[in-house]
Amino acid sequence: MDQRIFRAINQFSGRYRLLDRIMITISQKLRYLFILIFIVLWFRNHFYKKLTINTGISIVIAMLINIFIRLCTFRRRPFLNHVVHLLPPVPSKRNSSFPSKHTTLLFAAATFAYFYHRMLGLVMYVLSFLAGISRIWMGQHYPSDIAGSALLGSFISLMVKKTERVWNPLYEKIIQRYNRFLEAIGNPLS
Repeated sequence: MDQRIFRAINQFSGRYRLLDRIMITISQKLRYLFILIFIVLWFRNHFYKKLTINTGISIVIAMLINIFIRLCTFRRRPFLNHVVHLLPPVPSKRNSSFPSKHTTLLFAAATFAYFYHRMLGLVMYVLSFLAGISRIWMGQHYPSDIAGSALLGSFISLMVKKTERVWNPLYEKIIQRYNRFLEAIGNPLS
C-alpha cells in the first residue's frame, strides 16, 4: 500500500516543470512562512505571545524526539530502494526516511495554532499536508513516513497543550525578559 501511494504521487515528478518548482518551493520554503506568521503573531498581543512560545516549546521537543528516533531506527529513503523521480536538493543517503523533520515540525506548529485560532490552524494544516505531499513528490519520503511524522508532530503539540501549566513559569520568564528588554531600549513598539 505504501509503495502504491508513493508511486501514484511520485510518478508525476519530473513531468511538469512548474509543479516540480512549486513542490520544491513548498518543501524548502514553507517553514519560513510559518516563522513569519509566528513573528507577526508575537507582536499582536499577550494571547498570541503565549501561542508563539508554546509553539516554540512544541517544536523544540519535536526536534529532540525526531533526533532520538533517527538515532534508534533507520529506514532507507525511497530513492535508495527503488527507481524514483528524485528532485533536488537530495538528502544524504545516511539520513533516515522516518521521521520527516519537515512534516513533524510543520504539523507541531499547525496543531498549536489550531488550539488558539481555528481558522489559522486549519490553513496551516492544509499547508503542512501539502509539504508532506511535496516530500513524496520529490522522492524523499514514503507516505507512511509523512503520516507518522504528522501524527508525531500533532501528538507532541497536544501533550504540550495538556501540560501547559508545567510550561507557564518558562512562559512568564520569557515575557518578563522581553518586557524588560523593551523598557531598556525605550519600547519602540508603543
